[in-house]
Amino acid sequence: MPSYFVILILEPNVDKESQSYEQLLSYLESLSDIEYRIHDIQGSEIRITEVYLIGNTKALSRDHMRSLPTVERVVLVSESYRILGRHEDDHRPTGFDYNGLRFGQDTFHVFAGLCAVDTREHVEMMLKALNERGQVCTRMGAYKPRTSPYSFQGHGRECLPFVFEVAGKYGIKVIAMEVTHESHIDEINRALDEAGRPTGVMLQIGTRNTQNFELLKAVGRQVTYPVLFKRGFGITLDESLNAAEYLASEGNRMVIFALRGMKTNMGDPHRNLVDFAHVPTIKRLTRMPVCIDPSHSVGSRDRSPDGLLDTMHVTAQGIIAGANMVLVDFHPAPNEALVDGPQALRMNELGLFLDDAAIVREAYLKRVAALKA
Repeated sequence: MPSYFVILILEPNVDKESQSYEQLLSYLESLSDIEYRIHDIQGSEIRITEVYLIGNTKALSRDHMRSLPTVERVVLVSESYRILGRHEDDHRPTGFDYNGLRFGQDTFHVFAGLCAVDTREHVEMMLKALNERGQVCTRMGAYKPRTSPYSFQGHGRECLPFVFEVAGKYGIKVIAMEVTHESHIDEINRALDEAGRPTGVMLQIGTRNTQNFELLKAVGRQVTYPVLFKRGFGITLDESLNAAEYLASEGNRMVIFALRGMKTNMGDPHRNLVDFAHVPTIKRLTRMPVCIDPSHSVGSRDRSPDGLLDTMHVTAQGIIAGANMVLVDFHPAPNEALVDGPQALRMNELGLFLDDAAIVREAYLKRVAALKA
């Protein structure tokens, strides 16, 4: 008979020193052919503890499991995406809190910034402009995997001190930053500590590393930083969602799933075939917030006859479908950018981009409200 994956949702803020909690663990230890893992989700006010039972759980009575000490409810799972997925009678939270910000399937953030950090001056110009627009999130690439070994690979740890310093100066709360090796996590950790942790970091898994499973395990084992996971550009959505599950299976469920276009010439003349129609699909299949990356989808500064950039049109498509985050390239001097300059928007377009995104986000919320009316 097939086995099921069972999630026990414990009472909020369960006391792990209590006799009841000890009784629960004692019972779980007595089960044969079943292993359990404990994961905590710390919100701004409450902590939710989830216990995952893996193995021959088919014979376990659901009613009996509900009666166990400190157990509030039971979720029975037989599908893929066991931890990050949505399941029957599954009412777990669809988001997380990090560094004073909430990320969920009902929130919205724009991460505008440099695809690759080049100079301190450009970082300062970018973050100052964001601050003036009331923005508290950005993207800053320090480590850059490239197709050619001769292309600029990023300044790496050398740029981290001034990036974090300037971010703190301008009130940036979260920086999306790609990592390509386990050692990069340690370098980011040390640089943040030395700077006094003036900002936060969201570790980004780029499309080339979507199936780098050892890297996914390493990033998943740390639970300090949330993870922005980009869909693989040449694999199916199901394969990408299962890859994201590697992060959660190692302990980190603070995961945002990013769509960045599919690598196929069917999308020409855009850099990639835009896949933002999958925004609601991912929100239906999983509990992850969904990000869109219009810059890498479009890959140019082309403009339609109405005067709007293709990047803005594509962004609107993702937001109107319910995207929770936008990752977009800007640069003070695109012609001088060391990575993806042709697709970077200019600083004088920042206000227009943010205003347009706000218009479309309001339209999406009105669509949802009309449905509930």
